[in-house]
Amino acid sequence: MPQTTSIGLLLAIILGVYFFTVSVYVLREYERGVVFRLGRLMPVKGPGFIMVIPIIDKLIKVSLRTVTIEVPTQDAVTKDNVSVQVSAVVYFRVVNPGLSVTEIEDFQYATSQISQTTLRSVLGQSHLDEILAKRDELNTTLEHIIDQQTEPWGVKVTHVEVKNLDLPETMQRAIARQAEAERERRAKIIHAEGEHQAAEKLADAASIIRTEPIALQLRYLQTMVEVATESKATVLAPIPLPLDLFKPFLDVIAKKGA
Repeated sequence: MPQTTSIGLLLAIILGVYFFTVSVYVLREYERGVVFRLGRLMPVKGPGFIMVIPIIDKLIKVSLRTVTIEVPTQDAVTKDNVSVQVSAVVYFRVVNPGLSVTEIEDFQYATSQISQTTLRSVLGQSHLDEILAKRDELNTTLEHIIDQQTEPWGVKVTHVEVKNLDLPETMQRAIARQAEAERERRAKIIHAEGEHQAAEKLADAASIIRTEPIALQLRYLQTMVEVATESKATVLAPIPLPLDLFKPFLDVIAKKGA
């Protein structure tokens, strides 16, 4: 009899330790516990020390940390019929642990699949120039569409970033030629604007010289100084005479002509 009592006590202790270990959980700060009691969803528990009823309760741990998934390279055709290969990165996190367990079997896999289909769909509705020049707007559109589709699962998409964009070699050459033509066009416009501004300044200088004849004399002397300092060749130039010496003769010629 004492031996039977000892065995029963030992079994009771073992069962007690077992039930204690399966009924006690310690959840980290970023974890929540989704509890099903006889198949019915109970309020979400955690973080910290929690207890469940063995056999009757079933606990599923859900992490609230941001998850990063890489969308594999997708082959898509843009709205202007250009074949591209695009990959992206999606950042999301669980905001409602209960929905992430009850509404979807595997929310990470489902989010990945939704991201792939959405990426192909959005690229098919965009022109190549928009994809290349408006990358931020494309990321925002992808984030908004994916977030709307994952919201019923208790998943919040925080950011979507297009990672790589590969173009066919023929399209790369066409874009290079287009960029080169654009640079040449800008160079010609800048050159023409420079000629226009120079012409305006020359016209202003001519107006000043016309009202001040001595300015032409000073410019002539300045030019001679520049030629003498920059050139090693011998330059023969007439001795400049004051223009006022010729003014009386010019006045007489003007009166005779009148």
